[in-house]
Amino acid sequence: MAPPLIQLKDIALTFGGTPLLSAVELSVSAQERVCLIGRNGSGKSTLLKIAAGLVEPDSGSRFVQPGATVRYLPQEPDFAGFNTTLAYVEAGLGPGDDRYPARYVLEQLGLRGDEDPAHLSGGEARRAALARVLAPSPDILLLDEPTNHLDLTTIEWLESELDGRRSALVIISHDRRFLSNLSRATAWLDRGKIRQIDRGFAGFEAWRDEVLAEEEREQHKLDRKIVNEEHWLRYGVSGRRKRNVKRLGDLHALRQQRRDYRGTTGNANLAATEADKSGKLVIEAKNIGRSYGDRKIVDDFSIRIQRGDRIGIVGPNGAGKTTLIEMLTGANPPDTGSIRFGANIEMATLDQHRESLDPKSTLAEALTGGRGDHVMVSGKPKHVIGYMKDFLFGEEQRRTPLEALSGGERGRLMLARALAKPSNLLVLDEPTNDLDLETLDVLEDMLGDYEGTVILISHDRDFLDRVVTSVIVPEGDGKWIEYAGGYSDMLAQRGVDLKREAKAAAIERKKTASTDTSSSAPKRRLNFNEKHALETLPKTIAKLQAEIAKQQRHLDDPDLYKKDRKKFDQASDALTKAQKELQEAEDKWLELEVLREEIEQA
Repeated sequence: MAPPLIQLKDIALTFGGTPLLSAVELSVSAQERVCLIGRNGSGKSTLLKIAAGLVEPDSGSRFVQPGATVRYLPQEPDFAGFNTTLAYVEAGLGPGDDRYPARYVLEQLGLRGDEDPAHLSGGEARRAALARVLAPSPDILLLDEPTNHLDLTTIEWLESELDGRRSALVIISHDRRFLSNLSRATAWLDRGKIRQIDRGFAGFEAWRDEVLAEEEREQHKLDRKIVNEEHWLRYGVSGRRKRNVKRLGDLHALRQQRRDYRGTTGNANLAATEADKSGKLVIEAKNIGRSYGDRKIVDDFSIRIQRGDRIGIVGPNGAGKTTLIEMLTGANPPDTGSIRFGANIEMATLDQHRESLDPKSTLAEALTGGRGDHVMVSGKPKHVIGYMKDFLFGEEQRRTPLEALSGGERGRLMLARALAKPSNLLVLDEPTNDLDLETLDVLEDMLGDYEGTVILISHDRDFLDRVVTSVIVPEGDGKWIEYAGGYSDMLAQRGVDLKREAKAAAIERKKTASTDTSSSAPKRRLNFNEKHALETLPKTIAKLQAEIAKQQRHLDDPDLYKKDRKKFDQASDALTKAQKELQEAEDKWLELEVLREEIEQA
């Protein structure tokens, strides 16, 4: 077995009373891919900070192999002291590192490098932070929620990029598909301790359920044994004092074991407050459109949403998802076309912009609106403490300022506020952000039982597949199309992913940004990699075409399968691989050729 790049041993840390981490061990070797799983508040982010050397534990040791490079992606990056995103990313390079990868990775993530970090959106901040840790190509990457605030195309790019790297990975994420595609081992942080298996996330949940079921059986046996021993104490004590003293001591030990047992955290009690049923028709949009200057955001879009529909809206950042949902819900009327709403619509919304809440206000004030000690749920007052417990908040958190809450706690708070309002139409903008897997399961079940209509924006592919009945996707130039089924169903029907629209949105963002800068801004030029690719891709394409022709000649032999099954399989695999590579090479060459022409005409 390869020696560990990083090793944590007997790590212990306590905040207040109950230990957060107790005798935790974690070892990661070269090229290992570990997903770190646990409930919100279990200490995952703290453990990752200890691994990064940013937090000192109460006890235990941290070992990093001499010469190994470690990079840590925090949930909330600190841009203080940096005037541009490029300066921020270059600060993450080592003393001997080449500066070129910093700009290259920024470009791959859709940033120019001259953005002011103080004015970045959540998605842009996350992409800049990713560029900072990816540019040095470290030996080990510690990633805390890397997909948060990213659109689907960037998530899929990141997934592909990490999969092709040789760096060891430790990943905290709520994105099931991201974890399933990347992880090869799982570390489960539960009640202060770690259990580790040599299986990726795809096999984790079934294993976890087995472990918890066995633990429950053991606790039941312990309870029965205590009952039997207490019965003996009352009715079966004999005259043999020495034996009795030992047995009584054993009973005390069993009771102490029961007292020391930390049960699992319960699940959130998510329940939407449902209003009276709406009419069968909820929303009908006919030929609606919206433009900003010459740019079409939505063009000639029509849809009929009926009671009980679950509509997902997906697409790259900048494609106009929020604009579309605002038009459909009446928050921002369309420039052209018409919107008709059904009868008896009661709408509740979950906004992804949690910063709209006063960070200095307390948890109780955010739930009650600063009025009294009760929350109106289903038209009836419910004490704020009881409602907090439904969403896994402790009574002691009542006066906790919002700025002290974790990302998962803020996510549960926003859900609590949205679900308290009576509704038959739920509009959810990124509802899965920062929620742990168990709370995601409960949210999915709640939406499945909800009798009203749901419209949501999400970048969580697994969540979309589990929840929605149709998906609305941008097709470019303001065109949007609805596909039946979930995200995977949409890809199967569409035949292509969202990269084309991502490129269009990125080009549009760059055009907008260029008009905001002064005329003295430097002209865009092809970088070294782009120039090299333009020169070499035609030769690569020719070689791939020759390879395809060669393998096709082998397969044209009708008797090849019977004569040589192994050669047939090899030829089939080689043909498929070459065809895929040819498609990618042709797409890349075309993209660069268009870019070259745009630069020359600018």
